[in-house]
Amino acid sequence: MSYTGLTWDHPRGYVALEKAAEQARAEGLPLQWKRQPLEGFESHPIEDLADQYDLIVLDHPHIGDAVAADCLQPLESLFDAPALQAWKEQSIGNTFESYLYGGKHWALPLDAASQVAAYREDRLEEPPPATWEATIEFARRQPVSLSLAGPHAILTLFSMSAAYGDAPAAGDPERLFEGKGAGAAWELMRQLYALSYRGWAERNPIAILEALARDAQAVYCPLVYGYVNYSVAKDQRHAIHFADVPAGPAGRLGSVLGGTGLAVSRHTKVSDALLAHLAGLLSPTTQRDFIPFAEGQPSARLAWSDANVNKAWGGFFAQTKRTLEQAIVRPRHPRYVPFQTAASAFVRQALAESLGATEVVNALQSLYERHRPANSEV
Repeated sequence: MSYTGLTWDHPRGYVALEKAAEQARAEGLPLQWKRQPLEGFESHPIEDLADQYDLIVLDHPHIGDAVAADCLQPLESLFDAPALQAWKEQSIGNTFESYLYGGKHWALPLDAASQVAAYREDRLEEPPPATWEATIEFARRQPVSLSLAGPHAILTLFSMSAAYGDAPAAGDPERLFEGKGAGAAWELMRQLYALSYRGWAERNPIAILEALARDAQAVYCPLVYGYVNYSVAKDQRHAIHFADVPAGPAGRLGSVLGGTGLAVSRHTKVSDALLAHLAGLLSPTTQRDFIPFAEGQPSARLAWSDANVNKAWGGFFAQTKRTLEQAIVRPRHPRYVPFQTAASAFVRQALAESLGATEVVNALQSLYERHRPANSEV
């Protein structure tokens, strides 16, 4: 039996998987990987992909829709409890638990990421800001870019709100935001937007980092998904320095968990060889000694602290580990992804029109209520 998987079209998404599959084929497991663009990874319905592929690399906000469509196999039906517990214990931050929904886990935490701060150290005239209040003042003196394309406008607000103690759906599942933190975060975001460099406004995180590495019309981005691939100079690109995000009150580091999970389609007839291959991808040795040196960002905590891994990648992992450990998990209820798309479009409009905090928070709550099924798990 042969298997086909779908991952996303960036070296971080495919190099390690394709190299591992090449070795697997040599050992008798026929496994091939295909690729889709980042935008497809962020928004393409999982149930459509599960009809076409045996393995799917996905983001945790898709889990609710996938469970509702009954298109994935839970890990509990594939692996024993000790293996799942071991992967949970070795995973950094919330990477393993982000794929927990309805009492079961639906994907292996293959890759770990969150929004982090990124800057061109060679272009800074002063140290990067440590807090959100300081970021406003920094933006008055040096060009700062926000990541607002696609889903990233609402994710930026989520992160800033979390830094102000108001993470989305963290308390009452009926409420997107609970307190005044989201309003304070919006006012800061509105100020920062007014001061920011707009030339990269329509670029996804990869394109922002590419521009930062090559042109640097802006020199600092306080919230952008980290890509280890840009932490070293390569192909006439300058190295980008990555660091923890600015802190809010009480030192909170607000960031939204990203990364990827590896899911098995419901229709796939799973062989022992395939299970062994999947388990091997999460082994501590593979996570530390193979994936980081194949353009990847492993989910195992030990890799993020490893001296050899950090030496190879300009300290990327150690410099952003604290942010990743504190990163929040997005809601995963059915229809969350359409909500994220609509909310981002609204945030971009609200920034352009400089709407006030009360109007913005209320409008986002209305969007949330329209998209979240009644009584669904967050």
